Amino acid sequence: MAEGLLRADHRDKFEVESAGTKATLVRPEAMKVMAEIGIDISGHRSKVVDEFAEQSFDYVLTVCDNAKESCPLFPGHGNRLHHSFEDPAAVQGTEEDRLLSFRLVRDQIRSYLRKFASECA
Repeated sequence: MAEGLLRADHRDKFEVESAGTKATLVRPEAMKVMAEIGIDISGHRSKVVDEFAEQSFDYVLTVCDNAKESCPLFPGHGNRLHHSFEDPAAVQGTEEDRLLSFRLVRDQIRSYLRKFASECA
């Protein structure tokens, strides 16, 4: 969701890539709640940080504690920033319970990324 939000809201400021510490899948709940705000992430795929080991980034943002602890350090990265969000994929319950969790985290991430982008301007 973070990749989709940053691309949609700040495409003019950043080139965006995203990856996790292990390949999973783009959750259908994430696709649904992003579509609710007009952002299509159905073409996204789960990537692993190893795919970007040879690239240099000005910023590396981690959004969960597991990623903060296990994300490799890449030489040449200027700023590594962390903010922990609850993992909406871990929520059990009805479909509506899960969607509510994804919406909450989506909105929290969007707010965080807007603040990040405004401070980097």
